[in-house]
Amino acid sequence: MNWTDNVILVTGGTGSFGKKFIEVMLKEYHPRKIIVFSRDELKQHEMQVAGFKDPSLRYFIGDIRDQQRCRRAFEGVDIVVHAAALKQVPACEYNPMEAIKTNILGSGNVIDAAIDAGVKKVIALSTDKAVNPVNLYGATKLAAEKLFIQSNAYAGAKNTRFSCVRYGNVVGSRGSVVPVFLKQRESGKVTVTDERMTRFWISLEGGVRFVIRAVENMHGGEVFVPKIPSMTVTDLAKAIAPEASIEYIGIRPGEKLHEVLISEDEARQTVELDDMYVVQPAESLWFGRDWEAKGKLLEDGFRYASNTNTQWLNVQEISKIIAPIEADYLSGKLG
Repeated sequence: MNWTDNVILVTGGTGSFGKKFIEVMLKEYHPRKIIVFSRDELKQHEMQVAGFKDPSLRYFIGDIRDQQRCRRAFEGVDIVVHAAALKQVPACEYNPMEAIKTNILGSGNVIDAAIDAGVKKVIALSTDKAVNPVNLYGATKLAAEKLFIQSNAYAGAKNTRFSCVRYGNVVGSRGSVVPVFLKQRESGKVTVTDERMTRFWISLEGGVRFVIRAVENMHGGEVFVPKIPSMTVTDLAKAIAPEASIEYIGIRPGEKLHEVLISEDEARQTVELDDMYVVQPAESLWFGRDWEAKGKLLEDGFRYASNTNTQWLNVQEISKIIAPIEADYLSGKLG
């Protein structure tokens, strides 16, 4: 795939993922044009002040809730990376209709606009919280996944293809627990909800590069899941604040002890490759089912969960990952 021939649009382009994705694109892939699609003019201005001023960049103010604006923005676009979402679990619980309007109905607008504009590839970012969801955020992301996968059938004779990428918590991203622990350590005490809690973790750049690979290899209808390590939240707290005491405050509403990236039911149609899993579409009537020739089917009853993962990070390894994020925090770059 030659990225230099393509026009790329990133919804939520001013977010943590969007900025890193655009940074990597500008440095290494040099697409013909990159459109930053977001609703916040201040964040777009701050991106430009921070140095995102390449001639190939376009800043487009709009909201994925606005279907007409999406249709206008998607004209002439080859690839859409859909990263826009409301993702704060407590905010989604308190404002459920707002989460539904953005994460579900907004995703529907992205799909319709992409089909109508003849976009070639659309990849949507999902989360481990979409598997067996226990909170509204996870439920909206599950619904969005279903919309994107099934929309390959809606595309009909057009060549628009839809796939998803699903991965775990992004270390140091906006909304991550890392800045919270960095702030709490100043008081000498950090709070963890449960000492047994485990999470999948991936770096921001790791997530970006996995999405790029998924775009390059997608056929349409797949959910791509990277093989990533787990860590305990207690070990993360120890790595960030080794001198601080840890207070366990009890699990919060809508929170899981462990996260799942592939459920037992999904495993029946999932193919394992060296460094990722590909969840094939349940419907075998159309494309996206030929990954079995490239990998192996999973054993019956397989479940990819953070507490039974074969890859683990210890406190020392976590400390190395956290170091650059800590440096940004201390310098004021990370709030």
